[in-house]
Amino acid sequence: MVQQSGVIITGSGSATPATVLNNQSFSQLVDTSDEWIRSRTGIGSRRLATTAESLSSIASAAGREAIAMAGITPAEIDLILLATSSADDLFGSACQVQARLGASNAVAFDLTAACSGFVFGMVTAAQYIRTGVYQNVLLIGADVLSRWVDWEDRRTCVLFGDGAGAVVMQADKRDRLLGFELKSDGTENHCLNLSYQGNPKQLMDGVEVTQGTYQPITMNGKEVYRFAVQRVPEVIDKALFRANLTVDNIDWLLLHQANQRILDAVADRLKIPAHKVISNLAHYGNTSAASIPLALDEAVRQGQVQPNHIIAASGFGAGLTWGAAIFQWK
Repeated sequence: MVQQSGVIITGSGSATPATVLNNQSFSQLVDTSDEWIRSRTGIGSRRLATTAESLSSIASAAGREAIAMAGITPAEIDLILLATSSADDLFGSACQVQARLGASNAVAFDLTAACSGFVFGMVTAAQYIRTGVYQNVLLIGADVLSRWVDWEDRRTCVLFGDGAGAVVMQADKRDRLLGFELKSDGTENHCLNLSYQGNPKQLMDGVEVTQGTYQPITMNGKEVYRFAVQRVPEVIDKALFRANLTVDNIDWLLLHQANQRILDAVADRLKIPAHKVISNLAHYGNTSAASIPLALDEAVRQGQVQPNHIIAASGFGAGLTWGAAIFQWK
């Protein structure tokens, strides 16, 4: 029988493209202003990948930092999980990341759960570790959604940025993943989409297929806001219950960085003070699966998050999917 073990997070890393697009620049693209964007979203600027950059390149850079902080080598990684909705290759980019890192002993695959991807990936990685299958897992959240934005739609184009964040999760006698809860509701799928659209192509008499491509992101902002403000506090409460903890035990609230009004509303419903809410949305925008690990890594490197701090993380987005993980840093 495989011996079960605990899970600890031993390293974090992040990477963003160098190109910055601030709110003032958007007036050249669409009818908007810095005041309009900030007042509705809290975003001031975002990073955009250039034609020379790829999803796998920024994901690898973030992974390399996390591995270094964990004090291990790429060859010691057993599994690479890449949470993304914008892979360089529709067949997946995790194997490209594996090759770039030189993690020759790791199995690698993509996991797609949109903006919930990192939290879903954390829970997935923990199952491999707890059952003794793998000892060292590199979990990366990365997205380059600038590829799929309609730059003439001011409701969505101002929201998204590109980036990557990563953590190393390792087996240990202690267990620092204290509780989690994951949810999905496909009946609300229409609220947020990056959909395939095909046109009929007749190959021969009686045989017809579709050929096409994916269309730009569409979103019902009001519905997504309503969903997040209602469901995220609920799922955090359930994860805390599974961890046998209360809101008072939380040192940091780390939400998917989608909209500052959502962050404020969730914190208010949970009665968590503003100084416990991690937010870097103003500088990066919505980086989808990258947003939680990117914000975590910055908070760690700036000295905010300290060893033994308890973090309540929650992702939410397309699917619709949402989830929460309660974990203790280091």
